[in-house]
Amino acid sequence: MSQDNLIKFECVECHRINYHSNKNKKKIKDRLELKKYCKWCKKHTIHKETK
Repeated sequence: MSQDNLIKFECVECHRINYHSNKNKKKIKDRLELKKYCKWCKKHTIHKETK
C-alpha cells in the first residue's frame, strides 16, 4: 500500500486502531465510517477514519 493513500480506522468505543486501508483522496473528501469487528470490545462497532 502506498503511504500517501493509507488510512487508519479507530474503534469508537475503545479508541484503538484496528484496521488499515487505502482510498482515493481526490475522489472521496469526507471521512469513512465502517462497521467492523473489534477484537478488544469483542463485538461489531463503528470504526471511523483517523489521521
